[in-house]
Amino acid sequence: GLNSIPGFSCQPAQGAMYCFPRVELPEGAIKEAHANGQAPDTMYAISLLQRTGVCVVPASGFGQEPGRFGFRTTFLPSEEEMARSVDLIRQHHEEFCSKYLD
Repeated sequence: GLNSIPGFSCQPAQGAMYCFPRVELPEGAIKEAHANGQAPDTMYAISLLQRTGVCVVPASGFGQEPGRFGFRTTFLPSEEEMARSVDLIRQHHEEFCSKYLD
């Protein structure tokens, strides 16, 4: 489901209960996060939680390559709950990106 969101790229999880989607963020969001002393994916994760109630862990906390943004999430909830979460993430991502487009 996450791979169906434009700007997301996620490898299939293998033997773990987590996945780490890569998320493309607009340059405006990256600049604002840095201006506020935050990692861009931390700003994104906080926004996602505030707007949707979906809680994820910013990938920057896991030693990502510079310029790679994303988050860690689990896929333990039921399929119905996961489908709802993916829809909420999709809606948030569209709104978030449109807010920061130059």
